[in-house]
Amino acid sequence: MPDEVLDTLERDEPEGAPEPGLTTDRDPSSIGDLGTADRAGEEGDEIGGAAHSAPGDLMRSSAVMAVGTVVSRITGFGRTVVLASALGTQLLGDAYQTANSVPFAVYDLLIGGLLASVFVPFLVKRRRSDADGGRATEQRLFTAMLLALFIISLVAILAAEWLIRLYAGDFSGAQHEVAVYLARFLLAQIFFIGASGIASSMLNARNHFAAPMWAPILHNLVIIAAGLMFLWVAGPGNSPETISRSDLTILGAGTAAAQFVQMAVLVWTLWRAGFRWRPRLDLRGSGLGEAVRTAGWMMLYIGVVQAGMLVTVNVATRAGVRAAEAGGSAAGAGYAAYQYASLIYQLPYAIIAVSVITALLPRMSGHVADGRKDLVRRDFSLGFRLSSVLIVPISVAMVVFAVPFCVVLYARGSMSVDDARGVGMILTAFASMLVPFTLFQLQQRVFYALGDTRTPALIAIPAELAHATLAILLLFTAPPHLIVVLLPLAYGMYYIVGSVLAWRMLARRLNGLDGRRTLGTLVRLYAASVPSAVFGIAMVLTFGLLPGTYLPAVSGVLVGGLVGILLFVLVAPRLGVTEVTTFFGMVRTRLLRR
Repeated sequence: MPDEVLDTLERDEPEGAPEPGLTTDRDPSSIGDLGTADRAGEEGDEIGGAAHSAPGDLMRSSAVMAVGTVVSRITGFGRTVVLASALGTQLLGDAYQTANSVPFAVYDLLIGGLLASVFVPFLVKRRRSDADGGRATEQRLFTAMLLALFIISLVAILAAEWLIRLYAGDFSGAQHEVAVYLARFLLAQIFFIGASGIASSMLNARNHFAAPMWAPILHNLVIIAAGLMFLWVAGPGNSPETISRSDLTILGAGTAAAQFVQMAVLVWTLWRAGFRWRPRLDLRGSGLGEAVRTAGWMMLYIGVVQAGMLVTVNVATRAGVRAAEAGGSAAGAGYAAYQYASLIYQLPYAIIAVSVITALLPRMSGHVADGRKDLVRRDFSLGFRLSSVLIVPISVAMVVFAVPFCVVLYARGSMSVDDARGVGMILTAFASMLVPFTLFQLQQRVFYALGDTRTPALIAIPAELAHATLAILLLFTAPPHLIVVLLPLAYGMYYIVGSVLAWRMLARRLNGLDGRRTLGTLVRLYAASVPSAVFGIAMVLTFGLLPGTYLPAVSGVLVGGLVGILLFVLVAPRLGVTEVTTFFGMVRTRLLRR
């Protein structure tokens, strides 16, 4: 669908004079896509690693991947709802979420970045150029990575207490002990995550893309089973002081087992694809060292965004502890609530913008190879405007419906209605940052298509300074129960500053970025969303007068959302948003064909 819409929009573009002379910093095919690089957790990165290695025709016929992403996200929702019901948003939930974020952060910093940015394109090239089809390179890489993963996992498990102190400095007493106990199980995931990543990379290099997209579904289902077993055995309403070690073992072992199952499925799929492991450590002359040395700027970028995650986790965990110490309600005041809101916030980008990026990358890479500034500029403009057609109204809808939607989704088990409303307030703040987040991700892909890894790394430094400064400032200026509610604004500051700097750099290189037209489209999209937002607010307030909890929330979201969609579809074309007309015209044509 994104490919067809892009084709249609391209045909409607006015003809302009060709602008040749675009040059690349290095061969773009040697750079893998890092994805967003800052989303530690179970959620897989839909475009990371292999985005540049997939052939264009596969990218244009990626229905299996798209369906896999949607199903993965749906089961991910189920996983999060079960965990929220089992653990809630207060001190126990914060302990689990922190312990579960650390292994992903350690992996991304030490291994994941290299795998995504260097080793996937390196494998693709060696499979094409080596006389043995890259088999020796694969054996060396597989062996070296497994050995490194084993050592890193072992060291991390031994250092579990220090890692928890690093990421959650205010944890103390029972909460600290619970987090460390869980971390000793969950840090074993580093090995399983890494082995899954290697297997996925080798499958991608063989043009096998289905299994890496579908394996996370099994991972989610195992965690759902573990969470339900925990609820059945331990019951809701536990705290760090009341939870038993046997109950924590169910949670920790179940979460680690989910990663093991995902790894096992991917390794088995790789075996079915013809790979047979023969341990080799003769790395001299293999080219791996040279590949790693070329990743310097990518690793700097990863280091900066992981430093940002360290700041976020510390601020959120400290906020949760301070809110609990302050007495009263600590509902939705810590890191668990932040994570539950973040999951919903990521969904529109994961499904909509990723689909556009997947369709856009082969086109953009081709135009870069031809040295055409005008066509790369057009690709970027079309991609962002097409993404915005859905991202803008969804972000507005999130602001309007965040609180009742989170009540419907989360308010059960250990998660009270007040907890769920707290998550909804955090989601409201997140939603306002969805457009800058999407813009920055698209800009990153232009840099990667140009073979430029230096500029994104340098841009990340001032952007992260803006985020860290504002996040830390919240600890000293905001009331404890509001710190995490405001934290998404600090998170979004990274993308606002990054987008402004990236825009200036790219505009200089591409003779502009079609800024006036892009801004006009955004303004008209927001204007077209106003009637829907007003009606949605009216429905939330009206149905909020009904008795009960779930009926008012469900009714407000359903009536306000459905009528709001209709209003947007009617208003947007009248305001001259041609992208909406094209998009919905194609949807209508497809439906009529059936």
